[in-house]
Amino acid sequence: MSQKPTVSVLTLGCKVNQYESEAIAEAFEREGFEVLHGDAPCHVYVINTCTVTAESDRKAGQLARRVHSRNPNAYILMTGCFAQVAPQTVAAIAGVDDVCGNTDKLSVVAAAKRLLASGKKSPPEIRVGDVTSAPFEPMAITRFERTRAYVKIEDGCENRCAYCAIPGARGRVRSKPLEDVVREVTNLTRGGCREVVLTGIETASWGRDIPGASLADLLEAVDTIPGIGRIRLGSLDPSLMKKAFVDRIAKLRSLAPHFHISMQSGSSAILAAMKRKYNREQALAGIRRLRGAFTDLELTTDFIVGFPGETDADFAQTLSFAKEAAFLSMHVFSYSKRAGTLAATLPCQVPNAQKKERSAALMALAAELREQRLAHALKTPSRQVLFETYENGMAVGHTDSFLEVAAPSPVPLHSLLRQVRLKAVANGRLLAEIENA
Repeated sequence: MSQKPTVSVLTLGCKVNQYESEAIAEAFEREGFEVLHGDAPCHVYVINTCTVTAESDRKAGQLARRVHSRNPNAYILMTGCFAQVAPQTVAAIAGVDDVCGNTDKLSVVAAAKRLLASGKKSPPEIRVGDVTSAPFEPMAITRFERTRAYVKIEDGCENRCAYCAIPGARGRVRSKPLEDVVREVTNLTRGGCREVVLTGIETASWGRDIPGASLADLLEAVDTIPGIGRIRLGSLDPSLMKKAFVDRIAKLRSLAPHFHISMQSGSSAILAAMKRKYNREQALAGIRRLRGAFTDLELTTDFIVGFPGETDADFAQTLSFAKEAAFLSMHVFSYSKRAGTLAATLPCQVPNAQKKERSAALMALAAELREQRLAHALKTPSRQVLFETYENGMAVGHTDSFLEVAAPSPVPLHSLLRQVRLKAVANGRLLAEIENA
């Protein structure tokens, strides 16, 4: 091992967790730690947990037990959403030394230093604050992997969807101040970042706690940053896509024509049961506005199948919605009961076998729609690609509309923009030639 104390920050879950883990890793470096990756032997492991599904909880426990079995003398600190909502359960996992929730994640650095100085604790220390009254925790990152950086602009959610445990894990909406977002994105841009994803637990809610502020205001401010590359947004509630918002963002020079719309269902009856803020027709109207405002727009989405009470007719509505929306890709989840949510108490729970059938049918449709969208993209063959990786003589990257493109290249083109000509569709992505290579 290094002469410095070593730490690995392991992440489960969403892009917000990924951002927070990077901020934690940078905080450890400032305190003299060497940051390693994965489950390599370390003095300290920090596991940033998720609780969106029962499987997320299981994975957190499995990961903690694995690193403990491989390195039993290491200190294990658990943070994140599972730690917030079930601290006693997390503290009981073999090898865990410290449990910190979501209110002060950067405190894991000081906790690790205390453990290194004083030794293992039994029982583990539990430091879980009240997320309902917590402020936005100031944190920032200075580095990024590949070409893209995630920047957390918001925490918390007040939507109270019937299936979701996240409000209990993240608390009320808290927005990162506009000037702090602009400063962080400016520094990342100066450091060579070509693409920034502004994300949050409920990204569309940015500014709700700031009088007179809205997400459009923030996007307009970021758009003025000198040298700014592409700006993308995290998952968005379809109810955001009203005419006034779409009209404003369509004027931005840096906003990529790709949006991830968090649909969950295409049935108005199920959306109402889920306590979502929109119905089928409102969501479709928003999608039409986006397609009318952005050239070469692509959309991605999430769907939950098997929500309590979902009938064959409701599921058919989801299938037809997906076809009409023409999504580039779809994340498909089977409904999972979460303790403390309204949906867990509802009658007419859908059998697991039926959930599996519907999930398979929706994923098959997703594959068909992707092929259709990729074939459609060939009609506009000249595109600009930001290359990210290199594999087997092929440079791989994405267009601004998030089409994955692979092109032959004798050398890696990491973080470079190149004009390409799309040639064919193969294995779920586009093949291209680099123009003027």
